[in-house]
Amino acid sequence: MTETQAWDTYSKQKPERRHTNAAGESTWFNWTQYADHGPGAELLGVDPGASVLDLGCGKGGNLAHITALGARAVGVDVSLAQLKAAEARWSDTGMVLHHTEATRFLAESGEHFDAVFSVFGAAWFTDPAVLLPAIRQRLRPGGVLAFSHRPPIEGCYGCQASYINRSEDEDPLVVKRWDYEPERWEALLTEHGFTVAAARVLPAPPGPRKIGTLLVRAHA
Repeated sequence: MTETQAWDTYSKQKPERRHTNAAGESTWFNWTQYADHGPGAELLGVDPGASVLDLGCGKGGNLAHITALGARAVGVDVSLAQLKAAEARWSDTGMVLHHTEATRFLAESGEHFDAVFSVFGAAWFTDPAVLLPAIRQRLRPGGVLAFSHRPPIEGCYGCQASYINRSEDEDPLVVKRWDYEPERWEALLTEHGFTVAAARVLPAPPGPRKIGTLLVRAHA
């Protein structure tokens, strides 16, 4: 199975975004795996007219909110199923979608961006030694890179196997992900020319689940 097939399978399992959030808004930005939790798009510092790139945009919910802020929103994903779902729901927003791999898009695109983000997306599932310098080349001076994903399991750092389950009669699909502690992410970003790098684990909201969200942010 190719990586594309793995993410197409994941697309079928991922529930659709609600039509409104707890505040009654039709678009919103969510960095975490929990509904109505954590900071929003203010972390990106997006102004009207800015150009913003989502690496691993999935079904486009966060990207739709970027368009509502008056920015030019560009999304990249390897899963055609994810992109079709984004087009079906958000076709009237003006977002621009590309069916390709993140590092390929960054290498081949001539566009520069004011902000690049990834929510449980390509920043987690791409070798940072390859991805970070590619992002750095596409960010305008002072631009923001921000991404989020689950914190690493203690002692399990670097390239790890991530499993996407299928039916009981089929083996799970496997994709690679890169897990690091906050301090290591800060060091990696600094090594690749980013400044003001900061990473932290945002605690889970009150309730039975205890796994927080690793949130990383830096400037070009």
